[in-house]
Parts: sequence; structure tokens; C-alpha cells
Amino acid sequence: MTVKRIVLGVDYDGSGYQGWQTQPHGQTVQDRLEMALQTFARQKIHTTCAGRTDAGVHALGQVVHFDTELDRVEYSWVNGVNTFLPEDIAVSWAKILPLDEQDPQFFHARFSAFSRTYHYLLHNGPTRSPIWAQRAGWFFRPLDIERMREGAEFLLGEQDFSVFRATGCQAKTPVKTMYEMKIHQVDDLIVFSLRASAFLHHMVRNIVGALLYVGSGRREPAWIGELIASKDRSISAPTFMPDGLYLGEIAYPDQWGIPCRGTRGLPYGLSAILAGAT
Repeated sequence: MTVKRIVLGVDYDGSGYQGWQTQPHGQTVQDRLEMALQTFARQKIHTTCAGRTDAGVHALGQVVHFDTELDRVEYSWVNGVNTFLPEDIAVSWAKILPLDEQDPQFFHARFSAFSRTYHYLLHNGPTRSPIWAQRAGWFFRPLDIERMREGAEFLLGEQDFSVFRATGCQAKTPVKTMYEMKIHQVDDLIVFSLRASAFLHHMVRNIVGALLYVGSGRREPAWIGELIASKDRSISAPTFMPDGLYLGEIAYPDQWGIPCRGTRGLPYGLSAILAGAT
């Protein structure tokens, strides 16, 4: 039988999980997904993801792949696997690709991606909101959006992002390219959208934490540029809470026909709202 590479889009609410990567206690997204795959396929399956997420972090467009000889059509991989998944994890699409390991260009969920997008949802109000509990971060001081946008300009381009890198980060290099950084506000909700070649461990949460210093007036927008130049994590803002972080989109070359989610799937119809936001 011919071995095929199955690619899945996976959405999840990470509130109840200890991150993506499998752990002995089994309470991770990868563990639950692989259990469902094994039940559906009746064989052991190991998945590789595009980007590992931390405890409490959500995904709107995680991409995973695995190899199997099992012959199933694409919609069966979606509906069949979802039957065995808990309500906070779902397969949104499936793609079957030929597997040719002799071809250096064959698809890989992680290494074939050329950009990744993360969204951070922040509730900015004087009191915490139970509606946004575990779905968005919370900051009670008033924030100046224009100051944060000005500070975000210093993040663009290819740079050494060591100042936003967590201790123990396993990335081979801290040099990444930030293609785009947008900040939208809709009433008391602020959405930070970051698109880059790749991200360091805790990079988005550390960037958001620094921008909150700027938005609340504790630092000037130019401080973001000074931080990057320093490469010194100890002088930046603390790592912000994981609750509002969403892995949004993994982008691949068109040749594989991998769906790009963009902002689709943001909770409570935010994608439509943000399309017209300034």
C-alpha cells in the first residue's frame, strides 16, 4: 500500500490543556488528538505540528501532518476524527498529499511554512470580564492605541529578537523577520495581530507586555527600539498572560493547496468586525 501524508487543520481552546506537546500525564492537545486518530484509524499515529503552543494558548489554524497507509477520503479524516475528540478540539479540514521523502520539497507542517500569524486578544477595562475569562488577557489601565502602534513600528523587518526570547527557548537563532504588526480596537477589546517568519518562545506575549508599558504611558514608543537593540531580556516588561493568545494562520507555498485561515475563526465574529476596524 502507498504511504500518504495527511495534513490536518486543527482548532482548539487551550484553556484546559498543558500546551500542545505530548506529556506523560496526557493532558495536552497532541495527546488528545493522537488518541482520537488512533481510535479512528485503529493504528498508532504520531503527529508533527507547525508550531507548538504553550499551556492556555489557543489555535484557530494549527496545522499538523502524519503518514499512514490507511485509505480514507479527506472528509472522513475530518468527520471521523472529530467524533472522538472533546468539544474543545476540532479538525477543521484535511488534505491528502503524496509522500516522497527523496524530494527535498515534500510537505512538512513545520519546515514548509514561510510565515505564521498570532493574534492576542486583550480586554481593556477597569474590571475583569467573566465573558472573556481564559479567552482574552486583561489590562485595567487605560491604553493609548496610537502610542502602541508607534512602538510596534520598531518591531518590523529582520531583527534579533533576543529581548523578547524566553529562557530555555530552543530556536537555533533569535533572528526573525516581522512582516506585519497590526493593532485594532473594538470597544473595550484590543487585538494585536503579528505575522512573522517564525516566533521565539514567549515572543508574542513578551511583545504585548512591552507594548502595554508604552500604551499605559510607562515608556515612550521609542523604548521598543531601544529594547531590541539591547538584546537584554532582563530590562523588558514581564511576560504577559497566555489567555488571549491565538495561533491564527500558518502560510505555505500555493503548490500544496493548504488552506489559509487568516482571521477567520476569531471568537464572537471578530474577524468581520476587524475587517472594518481602524
